[in-house]
Amino acid sequence: MRAVEIVSAGPSALVQDLGRAGSGHLGVPPSGALDGPALRLANRLVGNPESAAGIESLLGGLQLRARSSCTVAVTGPLVRVTLDGHEVGSHTPVFVKPGQTLALGTPATGLRCYLALSGGIDVDAELGSRSRDVLSEIGPPPLCAGDVLPLGPSRGVPTGLDVVTPSQAPAELEVPVLLGPRDDWFESPAALAGPWTVTAESNRVGVRLDGTALTRTAEFADRELPSEGLVTGAIQVPPSGLPLVFLADHPTTGGYPVLAVVRRASLAALAQARPGTSVRFQPSS
Repeated sequence: MRAVEIVSAGPSALVQDLGRAGSGHLGVPPSGALDGPALRLANRLVGNPESAAGIESLLGGLQLRARSSCTVAVTGPLVRVTLDGHEVGSHTPVFVKPGQTLALGTPATGLRCYLALSGGIDVDAELGSRSRDVLSEIGPPPLCAGDVLPLGPSRGVPTGLDVVTPSQAPAELEVPVLLGPRDDWFESPAALAGPWTVTAESNRVGVRLDGTALTRTAEFADRELPSEGLVTGAIQVPPSGLPLVFLADHPTTGGYPVLAVVRRASLAALAQARPGTSVRFQPSS
């Protein structure tokens, strides 16, 4: 059987693919890799379909031992990657022999690295996806030392043609957003521009921000909002006035007003924003 064994999971390592879209009516969020472009690239590098399941590693520290030969690629922020202690680099396909150990260091910037393996991680799918959903606790459990992950058959050809220079996660983010649907609840929707600071309470459910609290208009100051549907990227404002940007493991409904929604192309950058990162929103209607 083609497989790899987890030697160390680091702070957190999860099996992720591109998610389980279409299950919101069941109360199940889309989940999937928070930095989708990084996982897609890693899969292309090892010859997989872009949708194949890989590993999302939070702040590195992941180590795995090959039980069979495979090709791997690590993408996301720049990170040190070693094979049996020898540096092999990220963002490029690496051939691993049985018994060899691949290890990820800690990225200098950003949060999440993505490891793809030829054939993809072949664990059982739930609701059409192999992704771990930390909110609903659906999908493979968080990885631990000693876990053995089966790999599917390797059919594609690894390629270096997709190699790109890894980008550094910036200390300041400019994030375009669309105002609404509840921007009329707030005295100055333009105040959403910020600046805001990413807090340590952020996770796969959402990015929590600190800054000057937003205030509601007198008309809506004491109003309650019936729960309504939420989408990935929704910026919800709880009574504290401090925004929360929902990521892939977000609840499917919520009762606090959504002031704006982050454009999909900016979600990956938010998912890589470490605590302390400055965020400015660029609202448009």
